[in-house]
Amino acid sequence: MTMVDFIYWVGMAAVAVNALTGVLEAERKEVDVLGATFVAVATALGGGTVRDLLLDRNVFWVVDQTYLITAVAVGIGSFFLIRHRRVSPRWFLFPDAIGLALFTVIGTQAALQWHTPWLAASLMGVITGVFGGVVRDVLCNEVPLVMRAGALYATAAWLGALLLIGLQQAGMPDLWASGITMFAILGLRMAAIHFHLTLPSFPAKRDGS
Repeated sequence: MTMVDFIYWVGMAAVAVNALTGVLEAERKEVDVLGATFVAVATALGGGTVRDLLLDRNVFWVVDQTYLITAVAVGIGSFFLIRHRRVSPRWFLFPDAIGLALFTVIGTQAALQWHTPWLAASLMGVITGVFGGVVRDVLCNEVPLVMRAGALYATAAWLGALLLIGLQQAGMPDLWASGITMFAILGLRMAAIHFHLTLPSFPAKRDGS
């Protein structure tokens, strides 16, 4: 498999997974099928859209509508699949972590192939990984997950992007580096959720303080 093929198919998988997380989040707000599909599409395509605009590239889902079709299909299918089921919020976390890992690697690789400097490329990976979730949470009237204290999110994405760049600079084949990085991001995110790993944050303010 070439790197181009890898980016394409992993990108498609990331779109599908993030569309699912959009529907899972929308389910808690009791929206209709159109609203859930809109959230799914925005979640699936938001991060890559911002990345491509910043890199002055043609937006990926405009160039290839298969991404858009996938997001819409997964959004509608997921809606009817879980429509009459009560889904625990915990079921949302694992596909969200998978989407974070996939999109971070794809975003970083896309930026590197565009000859973006390494630090900017790592941030493009973070943007690709987290921005769709930001859009999802805003549309669902939630504090964006990336802004909440606890359970490393953007941190996992950024460390993963830097790991990917470091592995490739060390001479590891791109496909191997990408695979290792995906599992590293997923593992760090799930470990942070399970063990409550956090970064320092502002303490909660008491009334009258």
